[in-house]
Amino acid sequence: MCAAYKVPFLDLTGVHAELEEELVTVFRRALRTSGFVGGPEVEQFENEFARFCDVDHCVGVSSGTDALRFALVAAGVEPGEVVVTVPNTFIATAEAISQAGALPRFVDIEERTYNMDVERLADYLGTRCIPEGGNGRPVDKETGKVVKAIVPVHLYGQTAEMDPILELAERHNLTVIEDACQAHGAEYFSKKENRWRRAGSMGRAAAFSFYPGKNLGACGEGGAVTTNDPELAQKIRMLRDHGQAKKYYHEMEGYNGRLDAIQAGFLRIKLKHLSEWNGKRRQAAGRYRELLGTDSHEVIQPYEPDWTRAVYHLFVVRVAQREEMMQHLALAGVGTSIHYPIPLHLQNAYQHLGYRPGDFPVAEKVASEILSLPMFPGLTRDQQNIVIAQLLTSGMEAANRERYEAA
Repeated sequence: MCAAYKVPFLDLTGVHAELEEELVTVFRRALRTSGFVGGPEVEQFENEFARFCDVDHCVGVSSGTDALRFALVAAGVEPGEVVVTVPNTFIATAEAISQAGALPRFVDIEERTYNMDVERLADYLGTRCIPEGGNGRPVDKETGKVVKAIVPVHLYGQTAEMDPILELAERHNLTVIEDACQAHGAEYFSKKENRWRRAGSMGRAAAFSFYPGKNLGACGEGGAVTTNDPELAQKIRMLRDHGQAKKYYHEMEGYNGRLDAIQAGFLRIKLKHLSEWNGKRRQAAGRYRELLGTDSHEVIQPYEPDWTRAVYHLFVVRVAQREEMMQHLALAGVGTSIHYPIPLHLQNAYQHLGYRPGDFPVAEKVASEILSLPMFPGLTRDQQNIVIAQLLTSGMEAANRERYEAA
């Protein structure tokens, strides 16, 4: 039987206990005003999150999946067109593409950052597509479909390499929609602009999730689209609210995808603490690196290029014999998780896309080795000492076992 967790994978109780009175005040205000859907609470959060992301517009919606789907639809992605993304991400990335009527196509990831490999993207657009389609856009040779957009995923709280992605998009007349659902506050240094850019401010639009475990999490579901395009923002406002610009006047067929006012109020309170919490996550990541040292050959640490400032939504290492190590850590009272064990191109849900094992070797290799360690703002040095001591002990046991079996 597993020991009680000495170090949980994620602790949401502590932060909510600290903010309980403020959060309860939001609920009381909603009860007293009957302001449950839309209204000032949502608008104020949208304004505050737009400023945080350094963009002109933010539109609150019901989830990160809706945020990405609405952004694609509003950006003009048509049914049957291709949207390019990566296979190493949560399924919501591809679901949003499919549910917008488009066809997801994948390119492999870079092995150190786990984000979109720019060279693989360039190879896809240059060799697996016919150069000129409608409006000068590439046409996927295998499907005969026009490529319309790219969705780079800022995975685990670290931005993708955006300058070359944006340059490729411009060259091929493609729209870039950032999947920033794990990257609230992450930054990218644009050499082209010679400045740091916030996740969510670089593409034509970006999608954020406020699922409770995110760096900025609601007490339920929630999401947002950020953009500098006023027309796109207005279209998303209509899409989230049954296509209506004003009550009962419907400009298009839309969805029920609004952000609840109570959740917006909770998010406003938490947003005030987000930079501090992100700083604590970075400090915890630094302690993990310090404890692991440079001589741990059994554990591959996260790689953070000098052009990113990651916010460590997750601290993901790579290890051999992962399942045995997870079991060892669980017995020692350490919670862990895997993000994500099966790349999307090998999921049953996407068998119809025709991909096979070996099509994206880096994503497949990484998926068999990645292990997410405990990461949250309240993580203590003592807790991290336990995690790393047990992690290295398990690694040494595995190495000794391999040497014994080889002998």
